[in-house]
Amino acid sequence: MGILAITLQDLRFRARQFLIAVIGAGLVFAMGLLLTGLAAGFSTEINQTVQGMGADSWVLAAGAAGRIAGLSPLPITAVSAVAHESGVTRADPIIVAPQAVESGAATLSINMIGAQPGGLGSPTVTDTVTGGHALAGNGEAVVDTGLGLGIGRHFSVAGLTFTVVGTVADRTLLGGVANVYVTVHDAQAVLFGGRPLISAVLTSGIPAQAPPGLSLHTNGQIEAASLAQMASAVSSISNSRAFSWVVAVFIVAALVYVTALERTRDFAVLKALGSSSTLLFIGLAIQSVLVSLAAAAIAALVSNFMKGLFDQPVDIPTRAFVILPITAVVVGILSSLAALRRAVSADPAIAFAG
Repeated sequence: MGILAITLQDLRFRARQFLIAVIGAGLVFAMGLLLTGLAAGFSTEINQTVQGMGADSWVLAAGAAGRIAGLSPLPITAVSAVAHESGVTRADPIIVAPQAVESGAATLSINMIGAQPGGLGSPTVTDTVTGGHALAGNGEAVVDTGLGLGIGRHFSVAGLTFTVVGTVADRTLLGGVANVYVTVHDAQAVLFGGRPLISAVLTSGIPAQAPPGLSLHTNGQIEAASLAQMASAVSSISNSRAFSWVVAVFIVAALVYVTALERTRDFAVLKALGSSSTLLFIGLAIQSVLVSLAAAAIAALVSNFMKGLFDQPVDIPTRAFVILPITAVVVGILSSLAALRRAVSADPAIAFAG
């Protein structure tokens, strides 16, 4: 209890120093949480887009990788072929491809999704559209709110003009690029020069088998293949997150080490009174862990306000908040090692010096 009382008293005496370390480490922890959310955001946006299609399965060209934003073209006759397969209750065409749109003087990136109005893949008023109305005909578009185009606004793609009639939320791909839903007819005009081609066939019910020359994919397979496309980006973000934890260790370690330098006489007195090296380490560890836990608490609050700094989705998983205190304890213990040698090497004779 003596070591704990002395440790807490020292925290109180050096409150300003510890507050600086708490804020610094807290911001680094917050960045770690945000990087975790950015990495998870790639998966979240893919899942939301795929699940929002309302399909039970996808029928693609044979050998297609299954990446939603990079599907190989199919003849539209594939729709009727799939519709006649056992187990299929509905089959609709879908077209997905990245595009650039012009709105006024601005050029914006989008993911153009062509769907049959009211069909699979098309946003509906009941479950998706947050403003305006669902896709009803050619020349209309339903856009993700992240595109920044309100209802009634116009934009053009490859010379075709579209009017925004509805908006959706949380429908993006490729790191926050907004989805724009148009009719299959319009998507064919933009992407295939009007030729009767599509990207895939969506089905309600699962076909017993894929027609010749086609391949059958589940939603999960489409999501996994699409996420694999973002593997390098996810890896880079994960590496940056690991580096942020290292920075946090150094911030707390620097504080504890400087504090240890200033407490040399305290350590000497404690050793003269019979304190062991283990007790001295426990005192340092308690300081470091308390600073790290306070920083983690700040990070949990600050990270929620910092999400708006990023254009792409930030989805911090619940497990990240659960793991954060554990990480903070580990950071605190590792940080305390920096000052341990200074503490145990203190000469008890200093305690009796003038």
